[in-house]
Amino acid sequence: MPPQIPHPEPGIPDTRGPMRYLWWLVRRQPGRVLRGSLLGTAWMVALSLRPYLIARAVDDGLRARDIRALALWVVAIVVAGVGLSYLGIMRHRTMTFIREDAKARSAAVVLRQVSRIGAALPRRVGAGEVATIGGSDIDWSAQVLTLTGPGVGAVVGYAVIAVLLWSISPLLALCVLLGVPVVGLVVGPLLRRLERAESVYRKQQGALTARSGDIVAGLRVLAGVGGRDLFARRYAAMSQNLRAEGYRVGAVNSWIDAAIVAIPGLFLAAVVWLTARMAVSGDVTVGELVAVYGYVATLIVPVWFLLEGSYQLIRGRVAARRIIALLRLTPDDVGGPGRRQPDTVPDARQPGTVPDTRQPGTVPDARQPGTVPDARRPGVLAAPAGPADLYDPVTGLTVRAGRLTGVAADDPAAAVALADRLGRYVVSGATWGSVPLTGIALDEVRARILVADHESYLFAGTLRDILHSADTDADDRMHAALWVASAEDVVDALPAGLDTPIDARGRTLSGGQRQRVRLARALLAEPEVLILVDPTSAVDAHTEARIAERLRTARAGRTTVLIATSPLLLGRADLVAYLSAGRITATGSHADLLDRDVDYRHLVARGSDDPDLDKPADTEEAYR
Repeated sequence: MPPQIPHPEPGIPDTRGPMRYLWWLVRRQPGRVLRGSLLGTAWMVALSLRPYLIARAVDDGLRARDIRALALWVVAIVVAGVGLSYLGIMRHRTMTFIREDAKARSAAVVLRQVSRIGAALPRRVGAGEVATIGGSDIDWSAQVLTLTGPGVGAVVGYAVIAVLLWSISPLLALCVLLGVPVVGLVVGPLLRRLERAESVYRKQQGALTARSGDIVAGLRVLAGVGGRDLFARRYAAMSQNLRAEGYRVGAVNSWIDAAIVAIPGLFLAAVVWLTARMAVSGDVTVGELVAVYGYVATLIVPVWFLLEGSYQLIRGRVAARRIIALLRLTPDDVGGPGRRQPDTVPDARQPGTVPDTRQPGTVPDARQPGTVPDARRPGVLAAPAGPADLYDPVTGLTVRAGRLTGVAADDPAAAVALADRLGRYVVSGATWGSVPLTGIALDEVRARILVADHESYLFAGTLRDILHSADTDADDRMHAALWVASAEDVVDALPAGLDTPIDARGRTLSGGQRQRVRLARALLAEPEVLILVDPTSAVDAHTEARIAERLRTARAGRTTVLIATSPLLLGRADLVAYLSAGRITATGSHADLLDRDVDYRHLVARGSDDPDLDKPADTEEAYR
């Protein structure tokens, strides 16, 4: 039966080591793996049946001149061939299902982990590393499962052929029994060398992929500052190093491939030569000589599978090691509830397992074990039932519920840190309606408080997909959000409007267009508390004035925080707080702060002494 892909629940992987992870992939589909092992074994054993039938046809039919016996053995050979073909088809079909199931399961747990790590992922691992894991490591780890079918069958087939050869000549059986371990001794050092070279190659490949992504993402900036040639030379140097490492991996691969083909052939020639000598001396019959040739020729198949499986195992171990390195990453500590409780871990003896069993893209169900606990569970505080004030004790900022609050910070890092505390992206003493944020279930915090950074990621897809935040997002809501963000011209300029494909990170859009699309996406989410960090830093003054006026209207009655130094935005805020040296030093309207706080005036004036900074725009046209 084909696997049901994607998996509704991929399970919790064992990340204690690469082999344990591969064994977990096997254990997740025991019935299918058992069927593959049985079919692989039957196919391998059936391969050795035909030489026996041919030997009987030679001895009982041809040499005895018995036409009837010859005909019966020929029919048996044909039937065996048909049965062998059927077993081969079913074996390959089953093993394909096993590998595809393993790929889908690995992809699901990697995607779930990437979603779980969230914004912390770029700080922990490079984008190229993640791309390499998703592009090839998942595939190589799944290829190892071939050993569960033909691999198991190869061992059994090897033993069966040894027994059949023993019935003909113990000397021949000993040659077979001792010859295959010698093959392993020859190939083993090459496999270990391949593992070392492959590990270095994969690491450099991930670094180069990350560098290429960075160059493409910042190509316009590099061209503007004249750094394109410098980065091109650096990329070329890294590419040359990777090519040299690839040659080393290829050299080892070539020796292994040659050994896989040549050693079984030499082994076949040696055994057949020995059997021919025995036939000349009369120790074996002509039929037995034919059978021995068939057995040893058949033996090439299990030997090849064992060698190929060993090769796949080495590459799979390297790939699995990289996968579990990603799966072992933990999100930033945001304190309080939001992590799996100890009694929900399936096996407490397995450290490092991925603790989040949610399906990617779904909202956690607090009634299910292993999800973020809700306020009904011990140790979880109830969130405010309605709008409530946010308070940050580090800066002394109080964000009044239902009001538009502006925050002007003299240090951009302090502004970002403030947003992280208010959105519970770090451990802090921030409160929401006098309730510590760290005591509220994390999923509820994320659902009701949204921090929208001006550089948040834009995924590839149509503009409609990028803006889509819920199934009820009709086009009129999208257009309304785009209007507030003054992004109607972005849609008008695209050839297919909302259905125009956009590259990852919005590379086909300008900086100002990307920023307005991000703002529209945040508005469509309609959070109870919206925290905007420099939402208009890349747009012109007239566009910024329109956004400020429309944003105030669109968010009327809902808590909104504008962290910016733009006088056009701050002029529309109900209350402005001046953040200096890590503390709120002044609060009031934008006009009041301009009049009585010189430092604030210099900050929002960007070094000028223009007394008209409290005016959002010179004309009403700026707001239309």
